[in-house]
Amino acid sequence: MQNYFQVAKELLTIRDFMRFAMTELNKNNAFFGHGTDNAWDESISLVLHVLHLPHDIDQAILDARLIEEERNKIVELLWHRVHDRIPTPYLIHESWFSGLSFYVDNRVLIPRSPIAELIENRFAPWIHEDQVKSILDIGTGSGCIAIACALAFPFVDVDAVDVSQDALTVAKINVEKYSLEDRVHLVTSDVFSNIFAKKYDVIVSNPPYVDQEDMANLPEEYRHEPELALKAGGDGLAIVEQILQSAYNYLNDKGILIVEVGNSAAALIEKYPNLPFVWLEFLHGHAEIFLLNKEDLQKI
Repeated sequence: MQNYFQVAKELLTIRDFMRFAMTELNKNNAFFGHGTDNAWDESISLVLHVLHLPHDIDQAILDARLIEEERNKIVELLWHRVHDRIPTPYLIHESWFSGLSFYVDNRVLIPRSPIAELIENRFAPWIHEDQVKSILDIGTGSGCIAIACALAFPFVDVDAVDVSQDALTVAKINVEKYSLEDRVHLVTSDVFSNIFAKKYDVIVSNPPYVDQEDMANLPEEYRHEPELALKAGGDGLAIVEQILQSAYNYLNDKGILIVEVGNSAAALIEKYPNLPFVWLEFLHGHAEIFLLNKEDLQKI
């Protein structure tokens, strides 16, 4: 790290540090996938966060010089990103989802799901927003999906469940950040285990779905995330199957189920060949996310 502090003395401007960060990330083959997909965007995120500057900053300020404390903080975080492979959102304790800022640390998965796009569209055309009176988020983690839903549907209550108490502690930070304590209800529950006598118009989940083979080959950056939020048995379907087996009992008539399954999609289709999965498409990003309605779930 001492090397980095020596380099910091030679760098002067915000632009210098962004360029240096980008070079170091590329030179050391950093893996991107936690909110950015390239070294330049990640460099911008890291540097501007340290300086408490917005991303839509006037370009002229990029030539402003930094004080020693700022320079040292940037290179310290960059060192941990490059050499310890810690994802930037964990270093700066911030991640973005659906245009919203969330506190994150290594107790929760870093938000990155295209489900955000569905929420921004209020799940249209799959259900009319006037029909949505209750939402359940399974495996809430940081609370990003539940909170985004509550803000998209300002008169709807959202139950947000997770088996991890650590995750719910982080979710509570974010619920309080958006003053949603009255509408986002955090519940310790293994899928539906602590949900009693309730039904929902939308059940949405980004559960653990990484299979055994993919777990063995994850880039080092992903190994800083909680294994509980990633690993899901040999075929990646351990939690998804729990959801499928019980969701019918927790959906209102005309209700919908939306679940992200990633690379385990092929195994899911093979195991449930008669289920009419609707595989959703996105304008921004890509993930294997299916939709089923309550009537579809009768086939299980």
